Amino acid sequence: MPPPFLAGAAASHHRRGVRHFFTGPLIKTELLVTWLEKHGIPATTVAVDPSLPEDGDLDREMHVHVPESDYDRAWQLFFADRQDEL
Repeated sequence: MPPPFLAGAAASHHRRGVRHFFTGPLIKTELLVTWLEKHGIPATTVAVDPSLPEDGDLDREMHVHVPESDYDRAWQLFFADRQDEL
């Protein structure tokens, strides 16, 4: 069963072998998706609140999902180096 923070469309992505990777404003998630794709990891975004209109709001909260099979590599690329900075 998907974690409680994954609801609606996000939960259905989780069931299809896609795992939640990050949540943040659209401006950051689009950059993250581009960065992941440059590393060969396909990523998708889903609105946290799909009832909001797609009006170009760069602060709109989005979930980023990556394939389950790429999750560990994505985590290593994005988060592992940052652990040393803490």
